[in-house]
Amino acid sequence: MENQRWLWPCLLTTLVITSLLSVSIGPLQISPSTSFNAMVNWATGHQLAAIAPHEQLVINNVRLPRTLLALAVGATLAQCGAVMQGLFRNPLADPGIIGVSSGAALGAAICIVLFPQGSEYLVAFSAFFAGLITTLIVYRLASSPSGTSVVLLLLSGVAVAALAGAGIGVLTYMANDMALRDLTLWQMGSVAGAQWHYVVLSLIALALISWQFNKSAKALNALLLGEAEARHLGLDVDKLKLKLIILCAIGVGIAVAATGIIGFIGLVVPHLVRMMIGPDHRFLLPLSAMLGAAILVVADIGARSIVAPSELPVGLVTALLGAPFFIILLLKQRNKLV
Repeated sequence: MENQRWLWPCLLTTLVITSLLSVSIGPLQISPSTSFNAMVNWATGHQLAAIAPHEQLVINNVRLPRTLLALAVGATLAQCGAVMQGLFRNPLADPGIIGVSSGAALGAAICIVLFPQGSEYLVAFSAFFAGLITTLIVYRLASSPSGTSVVLLLLSGVAVAALAGAGIGVLTYMANDMALRDLTLWQMGSVAGAQWHYVVLSLIALALISWQFNKSAKALNALLLGEAEARHLGLDVDKLKLKLIILCAIGVGIAVAATGIIGFIGLVVPHLVRMMIGPDHRFLLPLSAMLGAAILVVADIGARSIVAPSELPVGLVTALLGAPFFIILLLKQRNKLV
């Protein structure tokens, strides 16, 4: 409990500071105080503080949607990772590791290449649907009457991700120049092209899954005891799994459609929070959302600063940070996997 008392204000402060820095940093340097005033002007719809028109325009149309999208996607991926780790009761479950992100990416790529005139909402729906199908396939392959096998879960995720990657490769070969460029950048993950409709869609999805995940927190705690024990406590395990799988597919599908593939947030963040406050999902889920949002914003700041004035895709930055953590985790778990 003591850790929770200081962790909440620390994460809130971190979120505010990183968000303000994200709006301020870029090719056009804007002071944090000016950025804050510009956001107040945007939120109220009135010019309450004197801001240069070009600075207000940059913040309104470029940096603020970019920052909000990073916050929403980071929080969504972190919560989905925490839920999957609790649902499958193993520390290696993650939307990227078990192939869900790749499946959602394939669904979005199909829309981008084959239906270039389709709306962004069609891309989001396609990513969600493909992510859901992928999740159900991986879950079915890894499940048996005795429970869910960690080894089969990982192997199924690798196989499905390989198939999705092959499908994306075929679509890349078929794509025209514009679609090819979009696909290439999109597969590396980026929030640079943030648009307000994706921001709104991502925030709505985040609110929906956060509400439902919070309602299921106690059930996830019971599930940590084992499926048989959870059933003895009166929990409908199959219904819970299906509900949470669909919610994760919604969150990951929309996140992938909006930003492309951003890996390791869902794997790393829940572990960091769990090490600080324990496995109780009532606190693990909201704190993971806050830390995931902050980490993705920081990664995006790094992506646009490391090779300035150029930008790195933020998915590369999260992979560089997350891959060593995953290797360490695998080394700790190897005795359980053999």
